[in-house]
Amino acid sequence: MKAPNNKALINRDHLLNADRAGFGMAALELFRYQYRYNNIYRQFCDALHVREDDVDDITRIPFLPISFFKTHTVLTSPAAMAADLLTFESSGTTDEATSRHYVWDNGVYETSLLSGFQQFYGDPANYAILALLPSYLERKNASLVYMAKTLMAAGRHPANGFYIDEWQALADTLQQLELSGQKTLLLGVTFALLDFAHAYPMALRNTIVMETGGMKGRKKELTRAEVHNKLHEKLGVQAVHSEYGMTELLSQAYAAEHGIFMPTATMQVLVRDVNDPLDVSTHGSGVLNIVDLANMYSCAFIATDDIGIIAADGSFEVLGRLDHSALRGCSLMAV
Repeated sequence: MKAPNNKALINRDHLLNADRAGFGMAALELFRYQYRYNNIYRQFCDALHVREDDVDDITRIPFLPISFFKTHTVLTSPAAMAADLLTFESSGTTDEATSRHYVWDNGVYETSLLSGFQQFYGDPANYAILALLPSYLERKNASLVYMAKTLMAAGRHPANGFYIDEWQALADTLQQLELSGQKTLLLGVTFALLDFAHAYPMALRNTIVMETGGMKGRKKELTRAEVHNKLHEKLGVQAVHSEYGMTELLSQAYAAEHGIFMPTATMQVLVRDVNDPLDVSTHGSGVLNIVDLANMYSCAFIATDDIGIIAADGSFEVLGRLDHSALRGCSLMAV
């Protein structure tokens, strides 16, 4: 018997266009789809003794530990197709397993990315987009590089480009764009932005500086506030923007200042109790769970390792990473 075309079993446009009022119902619809057609997720739910009919609210949906993307093929489709798909892969040391996110439909990712960017920043065609992404450009399959390429392709500004260590060229381009009054987005990994700003201080008035996180052991770990203060001092921007994303997600959240993130329309962030992963709330403090409707062909319900606080309006802060030494063994990880 021919395997079902699982793409045809879910209304992708309905999910990508869900408004905030209808987000919960869309999440439940997607839960039922993935419960039925994602073998790994179904096994995880079974291990929790959660059945499809038990779930009638977004807070009762089981959230798959993010580590499963390192150990399993998380795909709502026949696993044999994984080798043929666009694959996002996380960074890692030689001794560390990397996460792999198989993207069955590139169009879903690009639609959610562009609509989410436009939600907060307007048309990417209004910007020159400069990406300072060393370490990401030097390896294959980085989702952050794909994100920047997609935004650049949508905008098509002649100054768009990637930089690794060409700091003088980057500084010259920024100054030329500033003189012309061109709106610019400087998207960069944190350690590279700090190094560049220290070497080439300048006053940016028409440029959004957006850090994507990541010190990668290059420097002493700094708090987000310390990073932003240093960039403000060296680059003269009134506020430093932030992007929250990861290999395992196709949607993003953005912060215009102070590290207060607001998710895009295809994402909702919830919080779970550190000692009881099934105790999930829509606001409060704890460990972050993410519903990503754009993950319709992988897994849309991700239990991250990030600790944070969620406000009543859905905005959130990320305070740090979960200390796994404080956790007890969990047999569910053997699914």
